[in-house]
Amino acid sequence: MIVLGIDPGTATTGYGLLREQEDGILTVIKYGVILTPAEDPMPERLLALHRELKDIILLHRPNSGAVEKLFFQKNVRTALSVGQARGVVLLAMKEAGLDIFEYTPLEVKQAVAGYGGADKSQVQQMVRALLELDKVPQPDDAADALAIAICHIHSSRMKSLIEEVG
Repeated sequence: MIVLGIDPGTATTGYGLLREQEDGILTVIKYGVILTPAEDPMPERLLALHRELKDIILLHRPNSGAVEKLFFQKNVRTALSVGQARGVVLLAMKEAGLDIFEYTPLEVKQAVAGYGGADKSQVQQMVRALLELDKVPQPDDAADALAIAICHIHSSRMKSLIEEVG
């Protein structure tokens, strides 16, 4: 199974692609960020995000996508901007026929670090450890996207186990 994790944003969207092997080992396929210039009009930025995300999906053919849910933001402008990027991400994934799953930051922290109150550096260190990487993935948005993909894989495993028992 290949999972595409996304940490959405209009300036920077993090992405991470993980493969879960049959023995449960996770391997990194690719991670990075999609950047859009702040000076470009919002419709152009959203179009660029959509195009790049479609290319990533076409190239790597993930089975499912995991996206961070929008959580409460004190800055309304930031919340609206992230919401627009999330919409584009969801659209690109749905157009590609991916199964889409959404997780709150609390769920991601719990799944990756074992504690919903973990700070950013704790989650990033766990991403590094779980994926057996030499260093924490950079930039932060890419590490966050990998954390979201890990969360989905762990959640899927748990759901499968529950279904088998029930």
